[in-house]
Amino acid sequence: MLVIGLTGSIGMGKSAAAAHFRGRGVPVCDADAEVHRLYEGRGVAAVGEAFPNAIRGGKVDRELLAQEVAGRPEKLKQLESIVHPLVVEAEIDFLRQEEKRGTKFAVLEIPLLFETGAEARVDVTLVVSAPPEVQRARVLARPGMTIDKLEHLLKRQLPDAEKRARADYVVDSGTSLEDMQTQLDKILESLEGRNGRVMDTLRHEQER
Repeated sequence: MLVIGLTGSIGMGKSAAAAHFRGRGVPVCDADAEVHRLYEGRGVAAVGEAFPNAIRGGKVDRELLAQEVAGRPEKLKQLESIVHPLVVEAEIDFLRQEEKRGTKFAVLEIPLLFETGAEARVDVTLVVSAPPEVQRARVLARPGMTIDKLEHLLKRQLPDAEKRARADYVVDSGTSLEDMQTQLDKILESLEGRNGRVMDTLRHEQER
């Protein structure tokens, strides 16, 4: 099985790319969705121990948590040290389950793939990209989004140009949805029959 790492900065079309993969029958594990699940389940106790004021109704309140870490890099690192290992565990479980099913391709959708070193956990990396003016228009059209919020989010992410330079594949989402989907289909075709090393590594770790 080949593991594809899908990433892209905010507003670049990463979610649309993931939806197309799913439509093609390629399973996708969404890191953001995993965080949501953790904040309602097995991650509540650990997050609550470090950030008790962020717990409401037995769940992690994302807005309160954001207030706890805002402007406090050391608190953000503390939160990441709690959440990231749990997300990685969920991703590994997902990959092992898909391999048992005989899946050819599996996608890990990871917004901060390069920023967190997650490229070491996938076989190929795919970055979805669009021109800056398209990105800004998309993001600022979202409810509650402001220029200040956008700038804050972008500071947490590698510049798009650096992501594109580091990626194995770059998909342009700046034209049309159909064009982006065609690019994704061509990439899948080019990867047919290719074996990855990630699952070999996971099997060896499990055998220890």
